[in-house]
Amino acid sequence: MTRANISESVTLRIPVDVLSDIEAIADATERSRSYIIVRALRTYLLNEGADIFAAIKGREQIAAGEHEDLDDVIADMDRIIAGKVA
Repeated sequence: MTRANISESVTLRIPVDVLSDIEAIADATERSRSYIIVRALRTYLLNEGADIFAAIKGREQIAAGEHEDLDDVIADMDRIIAGKVA
């Protein structure tokens, strides 16, 4: 069984206007409310969620010493611009 096939029930409160939109889309597409909500959450995770995950990874890399000193990067760029690095 793949991860996508495993699901868990979650209880949440949704503003009435948002739920109304979800129900309208579900009716129009002949899909369940759950399907529409999961699609919306996946879209969030691909967009804003991806930015958050990238920040978390960046913090982990910095904590592990995996980073470049900004002054060194700028000095390298200056040498490249000046044509001193092939």
